Amino acid sequence: MHGIATSADGTRLAYQRCGESGPTLVIVTGAIQHRAVDPTLAELAHALSDRLSVVVYDRRGRGDSGDVKPYAVEREIDDIAALLALRDGESFLFGHSSGAVLAIEAARAGLPVARLAVYEPPLDTAESAAADPAGADYLRRLEAHLAAGRNDDALAQFMVEGVGMPPEAVEHMKSTPVWSQLASAAPSLPYDHAVMDSLSSGPTLAEGRWASATQPTLVLSGDASMAFMTEAADLAARSLPNARRLTLAGQGHGAAALALEPVLRDWFVGVGVDVGAGRLR
Repeated sequence: MHGIATSADGTRLAYQRCGESGPTLVIVTGAIQHRAVDPTLAELAHALSDRLSVVVYDRRGRGDSGDVKPYAVEREIDDIAALLALRDGESFLFGHSSGAVLAIEAARAGLPVARLAVYEPPLDTAESAAADPAGADYLRRLEAHLAAGRNDDALAQFMVEGVGMPPEAVEHMKSTPVWSQLASAAPSLPYDHAVMDSLSSGPTLAEGRWASATQPTLVLSGDASMAFMTEAADLAARSLPNARRLTLAGQGHGAAALALEPVLRDWFVGVGVDVGAGRLR
């Protein structure tokens, strides 16, 4: 089922619901991800739809969703609240990358979420700082590209400096059909930067920022990801008061639906899956 939810500021949020029985699971994506470019979202929603009512939505500024200005991280939390309000009953969140941080921030803000799972929140760590090629002026250059209408350049900057892709691989991507769909979401890249930057304002993680996010939370990473992603996932698990930690074998930053589905099924509905197939601690 396709639909439109309206956020508190009037932003129209395009979503797809898969499954009508069981608790609601809202999937919160990372930077530039949206339904048109990421088939994993639909695959995962379909695989879980026998026991969960899975909502996949385009975050504001992407895909078929609107984008009322000015932007604030709090508006994205309002967006999640609007999606949760579409249906009564128990609700869960699953967030990926910067969407993982946004999901935890939504729980911290008091949204009615019973349980969370997050995959590779890209938190700042000592190792990530050493590996980060973006530089202090990353956001300034990104916004300059966007202000001049150079979405392709903004996306290429993110891919190389934010994701760590080799420049030659990005040049190859520019010739693929998906590039234009990804570039259309480039104006939302500063939003993900703001989500991550919000962790350094107010109480920090070291000062117990996530202490009020008391919901049971499964923190996931893949053993084929960059090393700092493992360190970041460990930091997230230490910063949450009720976390469990699991590493998925053979998975990188973009984990396959086939790998995620049994783990999320076990975590959210607890039927017929041995999460010991990964490394749980």
